[in-house]
Amino acid sequence: MSKAVIIVGQGFEDSEFTYPYYRLQEENIKVEVAVAGDKPVQGKLGQTVQPTILCSELKAENFDIVVLPGGHEGPDRVRQVEDVLTFIKDMDNAKKLIATTCHGSWTTISAKIMQGKTATCYKGMKDDLINAGCNYVDEDVVVDGHFISAPHYRNNHQWMKALIRQYNR
Repeated sequence: MSKAVIIVGQGFEDSEFTYPYYRLQEENIKVEVAVAGDKPVQGKLGQTVQPTILCSELKAENFDIVVLPGGHEGPDRVRQVEDVLTFIKDMDNAKKLIATTCHGSWTTISAKIMQGKTATCYKGMKDDLINAGCNYVDEDVVVDGHFISAPHYRNNHQWMKALIRQYNR
């Protein structure tokens, strides 16, 4: 069975966690949840998420997909976790699927994997992507090989559709 992990921190965007959590399960993909820390975290709208795996246990060889939701505060917390940054680098090196939305790319920027990629994000952080050496485009979803990005929760359906398409290739 294929495996995905969704990584969030306190203050994540609730729908950007919930939509991929269930959508991936619909594809018979086992979904783990890692959080910045080791205790449950709450989304901006109050959804509580329980971790099922510690960030220190994340190994690229055990996962096919990593999903990095946005929400401003959540990704800012996640990108400070060295185990997550190492995991993201390893996923990128292995060309495994990495899906970000909104501010989720802050984590990939901190992992230093955005140089030369084409991606989108929440418009307020586009300069961060550009300064990281990324080709920023203002689109609803961008697929650059194994990297899938979207700018906003209103694009959840397009984002997950693109991720599933890349997964099934």
